[in-house]
Parts: sequence; C-alpha cells; structure tokens
Amino acid sequence: MTIDFSRQLHYVWALLPEIILCVSGMVILVVGVSGRYRHAHMAAGGSIESKSGDDLGWLALLGLLGAAMANAWLYSVTEVGESSMIAVDRFRLFSNWIFLLAAVLGILISFAYVYRQRLQAGEFYALILFATAGMMFMVGARDLIVVFLGLEVMSIAVYTLTAFNRRDRKSAEGGLKYFLLGAFSTGFLLYGIALVYGATGSTNVAVIGEAISNGEASMGLLSPAVALLTIGFAFKVSAIPFHMWTPDVYEGAPAPVTAWMSAAVKAAAFVAFLRVFMVGFDAIYALWYPILWWLAAITMVGANLIALVQTNIKRMLAYSSIAHTGYLLVAIAAANETAAAGMLFYLLVYTLMNMGAFAIVMSVSHHSEERLYIDDYVGFGWSQPLLGVFLTVFLLSLAGFPGTGGFMGKIYLLLGAAESDLWILSVILVLTTVVSYWYYLRVAWVMWMKDPETEGQHNRIIVPFPMRFALLASVGLILYVGIFPSAALEFARTSIEGLGTFGGGLIGQGP
Repeated sequence: MTIDFSRQLHYVWALLPEIILCVSGMVILVVGVSGRYRHAHMAAGGSIESKSGDDLGWLALLGLLGAAMANAWLYSVTEVGESSMIAVDRFRLFSNWIFLLAAVLGILISFAYVYRQRLQAGEFYALILFATAGMMFMVGARDLIVVFLGLEVMSIAVYTLTAFNRRDRKSAEGGLKYFLLGAFSTGFLLYGIALVYGATGSTNVAVIGEAISNGEASMGLLSPAVALLTIGFAFKVSAIPFHMWTPDVYEGAPAPVTAWMSAAVKAAAFVAFLRVFMVGFDAIYALWYPILWWLAAITMVGANLIALVQTNIKRMLAYSSIAHTGYLLVAIAAANETAAAGMLFYLLVYTLMNMGAFAIVMSVSHHSEERLYIDDYVGFGWSQPLLGVFLTVFLLSLAGFPGTGGFMGKIYLLLGAAESDLWILSVILVLTTVVSYWYYLRVAWVMWMKDPETEGQHNRIIVPFPMRFALLASVGLILYVGIFPSAALEFARTSIEGLGTFGGGLIGQGP
C-alpha cells in the first residue's frame, strides 16, 4: 500500500496504532464506570469485587495488542515523499515497539498494586494508553507543532498518573511538582518552536533542515531557538541541571507509574530529540554540539555521584535514570548512524532492565509505598532466591556487566562516540559506569551477603502471575540481547537509515 497523504484517509492509515490506543482508552473509561466496575476501588480488601479491575487491565492489553498489529502492518506501507506532518518510517515504527513494550510491562506489573491500593482501574489503564498514544504522536511527527501536541497528550496523562493515589500525600506532591515544572519547561519548548518558525518560515523539520543548509535561515533567531529547544528536551529526559523534578516524582508516584514513566517517557523524549536535531539542525551541528557535550558530561558525573549516597531505592533508581540520560546524550552528541542505532538499542534494553528492577521493588514493598529502603533488602536473596537472581541480573545490566544487554548497549554508544572522536566523553562514560557499580552492587551485597534481621522477613512477598511473566520475559530478553545482540542491533540500524545525513558527527571536535 502507498501513502502520499493526498487524502484524509491516508492520515487514518498512518495513525492507525495511535487511533486504536485512543479508542481502547475511551472504551476502558466507559466500561470502568459501568456496573460492577464503578465502585470496585472502594470494595473491602480481599473481596471478589475488588479484583474486577483486573478485567480492565486485560482489556487494555488487548488494545495494546491491536496497536502492535497495526504497527506491524505499517511496515508494508510505502510513504511517498518526506514533507508530510506524519512520518511512516522505520525509525518511528521501531520506537513504537519500545512504547508498546513499556506499556505492556507497566500494566502486567500493576495488577496487584492497583488492587491493593484501591486505585480506579479504568482511569489508571486508560491514562497509560492515552500517554502511550501521545508518545507515538510525538516520535512520529515531522512537524514541531505535532511534536508539541504529542508531548502535551503524553505529559497531561503522566502528570495525572503521578498524582493518581489520592490517599498518598507524596503522590500528590510529586504530581504537583511535575506539573508546575513541566508546564514551565513546555514554555521554553514552545518559545523555541516560535523562534524556529521565525528563523526559517516553517515548523516542518525537513523544510527547516533545507532552509538552514541553503543559508536561508536567520542565525540571530536560530541560536536562541536551539538553546530553548534543548532546555525543553533536557527537562523531559531529566538531564542535569534540569533534573530537579525526577527524584521527588519517582519517589512520590505510584510504583508501577514510576517504573513505566522512567522508561517510556525518557524513550519518547530522546527519540523526538534525535529526530528534531538530526533532521532539522544537522547543518548547524557545530552550534549545538558543545551544549550537548557539556550536558552529557555533567549529567553522567553528577547523577552517579549523588546516587552513591542514596538510601531510598526509588531515589537511587531515579538518579540511576538520570545517569543513563547522560549516556544517551553521548549518542546525540556523536550524531552518527552507529550512535543513533546504539541509542535505539539502549532504550529497548533500558526499558526491560529498569522496569524489571522496579517490579521487584514493588514486590518487596508488598505492592504499596513501604519498605523502600536498601536496608529492607537484607537477606532477600536467600529468602526469595529466584527474585534475588532476577534483581541481580537487572542491577548488573543497569551497571553494564558483560553478558547483559546493558553492557552491549554501552559498547555501541562508545563505538558511536569513538566514530566521532569524542574520546573525552567516552572516558567519562567508562569511568562513571565504574562508579555506578558501587551503588548497584551495594543492593546485591545487602541481598546476598547479610542475614535477615527477623525470621520470615520476606515471607509475605507476593508475585502474581502477570508480574512473573513480565519478569521472566525481561530477564530472558536482557540475557539474550547481551549474548546475541546482532539481530536487535541490525533491526535498530535499518530503522535509522534514511533518517538524516548525520554529517555533523564527522566533525569530531572538542567542546
């Protein structure tokens, strides 16, 4: 099938995965306020009715399956031209797989939490679908206005999910902080888009790239525009010094929301970041390269040092997430196909290992917001050997231990950096990775090397079947891509082809 966007129906076909997710979300909302679901969140703990919310979770998974089938079908579609507002390219489709995977894992690990915390299941699962649709709009956009609209659809749903547990003050606090700082950063992004339009006369990233290459853009407006766009994206990916919201939001948000947003929101922001800067601003690489160089360096160093002193495991994983932002910024600073493919590969692996780690954190905390300190993991490995092994695998992968997907992801980021002669950034990445081993392995040491403080300390841990399936799948995929990475990396490479010229990274200069 060929799409040239000459008819409105072509937009329907191009946006079919997003449409399926939005319709599924609305169906779940309607079903969630009808009949036995209406007061399910108010039912007494342990009653049969209080488990009825699981049906809505499975319905959400069915909607994600439909979106996945539509995304697979789009591989058979041929797009004519590159001037449309919506891209139907492999870069977008690969990114969609990451968002769909994150949403599936997020729902699978949330059943017990939603039940125990008496959350409104219909709204909870619908918001995840709406946010996922926003992510897809955002990364599939060739127009900065559509990027902004997708960002807002995603952000509003995530703000709501952060403050979703109305019985928890930290959840409300985290949601309010995220909303206020997010709205502030959105202003920077929107002002940057306005200046880009003033400088080039267009908001289409391909047209912007052509105008800059032909010398038709006003550099007086373009320089502040790039700076403002960088600030907006840096907030969304939580790069230092725009990370202030991350620890408090990760700690306050419901645990399954933290797990999901730590992977999916970061992935969406990075993919949109890469498309805008590689396609739209590739010709002025020398202008924005020093900014990203310093952002990457400061983020890698600062986040890893702060993570060393954390005692709350959610805050430790929050600073770990910020550190991984620094690693991924190296890929954008390198601006070549190897680094871009490595970034997609790394985002895929990061989704698996980070959400898997948070899933076990939820189990240890009894699907609530308690037992969130590292000392609560004393003797956990011997009391729950399988979960202990799984958490160890996730932590080793986050640290970049050989044989795991995290190690191969860092290798490809380093190869991309070396290809652009970013030797100092490469050294910083390696050294900060070594530093990160301390706070990751500290959790493993507490689990395996210390005896439980009380008898039966970890006997109440419950891992429902959906969560067990998610954990097994995540561990299996992490080990598989760690040992046999070629298929996934080749998939990422073919998804990058044709995205941009990647000429900037050949400069290979220092900041």
